[in-house]
Amino acid sequence: MPNRKGFDESLSELRHLLTAMGDHVIEALEDAVKSLQTLDTAKAKNVVENDYRLNEMEEKIMDIGSRLIVTQQPVAKDLRRIIVAFKISSDLERMGDLARDVAKVTLRMQGSNLIKPLVDIPRMSDIVIQMTRDSIQSYLDENTDLAHKVGNDDDQVDHMYSGMIRELHQHMLENAADGPQVMLLNLTGRYIERIADHATNIGESVVYLVTGSRPDLNT
Repeated sequence: MPNRKGFDESLSELRHLLTAMGDHVIEALEDAVKSLQTLDTAKAKNVVENDYRLNEMEEKIMDIGSRLIVTQQPVAKDLRRIIVAFKISSDLERMGDLARDVAKVTLRMQGSNLIKPLVDIPRMSDIVIQMTRDSIQSYLDENTDLAHKVGNDDDQVDHMYSGMIRELHQHMLENAADGPQVMLLNLTGRYIERIADHATNIGESVVYLVTGSRPDLNT
């Protein structure tokens, strides 16, 4: 039987760290997309250089959780809380990597001009940022309804990404010289779509935490 007071204090620290990771992901994605919209390489470099912070927070979560498992030997939902913290931190770390990849697109486009003002990418990003907020809040509140909402929002992102690919493909057919930038913008859309998938994974982890069963919210 775990030492309840100490165990709850450690769980509170895990929640705090996961919230901080979510905030970092949101800020990184916001800045990465803004850097691409304005081709602001300084902002993009800042996103890339600050990615290490997510890795540090993930490592701290792993340390705290591992120590709890060894010293407290939690069972049932207490154990799920730790397992879920591991899984969510892994998803958030990957989301940060993908935001960094968006910023790297800005750096690769240095010296170029956008073939057209960005529309779909910022819209997708706005939805994904809200999904990230909702996924973390669903974890904090153990709110499965909010977790399912994240999964539903992922469908909207997938639809927008498909439309964006079609539009860029048509643009490349008509403007072959823009092919390299079209490919980079396609990549950017893919990175953001993948962030949405990871946010959905967090929602699935929340449902698992509450119910003990992991659903597939990507269907």
